[in-house]
Amino acid sequence: MKRLLVCTSLLFAAAMLSAQTAPPPGPPPGPPKSPPATTTVTFGGKAITITYSSPRVRGRAGQIFGKDGLISHDKGYPVWRAGANAATKLHTETDLELGPNLAVVPKGDYTLFVDISNPDKWVLIVNKQTGQSALAYDKTQDLVRVEMGMEKPPEMVENLTYSLDSMGAKRGRLTLSWENHTAVVPIHIP
Repeated sequence: MKRLLVCTSLLFAAAMLSAQTAPPPGPPPGPPKSPPATTTVTFGGKAITITYSSPRVRGRAGQIFGKDGLISHDKGYPVWRAGANAATKLHTETDLELGPNLAVVPKGDYTLFVDISNPDKWVLIVNKQTGQSALAYDKTQDLVRVEMGMEKPPEMVENLTYSLDSMGAKRGRLTLSWENHTAVVPIHIP
């Protein structure tokens, strides 16, 4: 009798463990809505890298930016995390000068935000604080604020995209494109 009880208990325990590890019913999860992305450019062997999550427009064109747009519901609006999920990261192995006024960004790690209070004149914010939540913006940690040149993309940009491009040995540009907006900041390597 003891053997029967032990065997039954073991079978019951095995069934419980099997049930706990079974995948949930329904279709398998699809790709993330805002997948991780990275862009890098190298000047003289020194890399500049932006790491971010790339949200999609997903049928919301014309509903993302503006006073009543999707982003206006973020905690720090009109300062935007300029991505999704975790905060957008800037890592530079060289000192940078940004924008026409050559705002200095020493080599190191930073978080990027964008002030979108004026839809025609976005401002790139390089913030010294790192590792915080994407919505935890602290203005006192701003290193530089640089006005971005605004352009209209030739067609709607579905995936938020950063790009870093070299335009010579010591010049380049940082571009942020999403929906019906493209914002550009010149980069200079001193």
